[in-house]
Amino acid sequence: MSARSSFSGDRVVTAMVSPMRRKLVVGNWKMNGHRAANAQLLAQLMEARPFVAEVAVCVPFPYLGETAATLAASELRWGAQDCSAEADGAFTGEVSAAMLADCGCRWTLVGHSERRARHQESDELVARKAQASLARGITPIVCVGETLQQRDAGQTDEVVKRQLSAVIHQLAHCAGEIVVAEQAQQVHAVLRAQLQAATGHAARMRILYGGSVKADNAATLFAMPDIDGGLIGGASLKAADFIAICRAAG
Repeated sequence: MSARSSFSGDRVVTAMVSPMRRKLVVGNWKMNGHRAANAQLLAQLMEARPFVAEVAVCVPFPYLGETAATLAASELRWGAQDCSAEADGAFTGEVSAAMLADCGCRWTLVGHSERRARHQESDELVARKAQASLARGITPIVCVGETLQQRDAGQTDEVVKRQLSAVIHQLAHCAGEIVVAEQAQQVHAVLRAQLQAATGHAARMRILYGGSVKADNAATLFAMPDIDGGLIGGASLKAADFIAICRAAG
């Protein structure tokens, strides 16, 4: 997000991993791309392998099939940018977790700040989307984050803890299977303490930085003790920048 955005960014909680948390870098293409550009970007990403960090791209729904076909023989993974809370039925325009699983998705974003703000998604709806994803074997990347107005009012900790609490409550004993996306080391530490109290597994859970990650600041951000990788927006659309960020993670 730019500094002039109405919201400050996302925090992301990711799946439980080994005691030594492997860095995770996820490209969020948002509503960008076309077939020719996508093919070129993915080809360059494939050529740059291997990476020490785990790397994935969350692409628009129409491009999931082509992305899956391109990356299937590699260690790179793909995911979606949203998931319906419903299993199936008369929900025009929505995409279910079962459909994402059918496309081979390993990840899906839920609760991104743009969807919370522009589609009025509630904490409870985000929690249900996370639950629907897990039920189909897809790891939800749960985005939490405050608006700039909330940050200026000193409400950051209160807001992100409330958002994460809804997911923890909905998932109960499965809460240790998510990934969280967040924006700064100080808030990451708050979230890790909350996850530890709720699951006992916080040392094995990844919290990704969802602010402005660029090639020239990635190494500094990823060196922070509670930042386990990044959810990358605009820079993930530029192969050289995204590759540099991936390499900075490990």
